[in-house]
Amino acid sequence: MKQSEIIELSIDELQERLDSSKKSYTDLKMAHAITPLEVPMQLRALRRTVARLATEITKRELQ
Repeated sequence: MKQSEIIELSIDELQERLDSSKKSYTDLKMAHAITPLEVPMQLRALRRTVARLATEITKRELQ
């Protein structure tokens, strides 16, 4: 998910996306621990998306 897409979301949508992204990341990480993923770059992309969402939520809370 790009930063420009994240900025357009409301705070509720951001929170929902953050929760679902965290769950997806955890599931993917567990699957990778059992059997290696074909595309391990998915982990990095998902982790960065989680960070972008969390950063945007924090930024909006501080305003």
